[in-house]
Amino acid sequence: MSKFDEQILVVSRQQIFKGETDAFNGFISKEDPRYGRILSAFNDYKVKRRGDMEENPTYKQLISYAVITAGEETLVYKRLEGGGEDRLHGLLSIGVGGHMNDVPEAEAINEKLFINAARELEEEVGLQEDALEDIEIMGLINDDEEEVGKVHIGIVFKVEVDKDKVHAKEEDTLELVWKDRNLLPKMNPYESWSELIIRDAYGQ
Repeated sequence: MSKFDEQILVVSRQQIFKGETDAFNGFISKEDPRYGRILSAFNDYKVKRRGDMEENPTYKQLISYAVITAGEETLVYKRLEGGGEDRLHGLLSIGVGGHMNDVPEAEAINEKLFINAARELEEEVGLQEDALEDIEIMGLINDDEEEVGKVHIGIVFKVEVDKDKVHAKEEDTLELVWKDRNLLPKMNPYESWSELIIRDAYGQ
């Protein structure tokens, strides 16, 4: 199946941002009052064909975006030309994730979010379910100033892991490196979401 035929979770921009009342650019934490309202709007998700959504800014595609840490180190990866979103090839990222699919057996939206995040972590860096005991949602990421960001909104997870359990399952698509979090700003070029998380969540 073509990636464009994938059936993904989307929510109308109007519902997510209550018109534009709750609109934001950058990262917001769970403590931000907009977080709860936006997460509640995710309950009104639709399942749409990915190819029809990629250039439709009236909908936001839900994306899991997991920051993987081991103590003071954060996993950084480069998207190689072998896979993923063409518009992000060659850029560094601190978020592992992807589009979300419906999970009919999961009734609560929170459960759907975590199941999708866990699937992506297993597919991309080989993290099994038993390695995901320390995973939580950090907040949300949005960037309407960038072409890819206009049609996506990210649910940002943080997962603390044993480094030995992380590896690139497809070495032709991902190049992995661990970096002290204080050194993250010195690396570039990042995709926009990673830049915003380093700025807003890590204060660097």
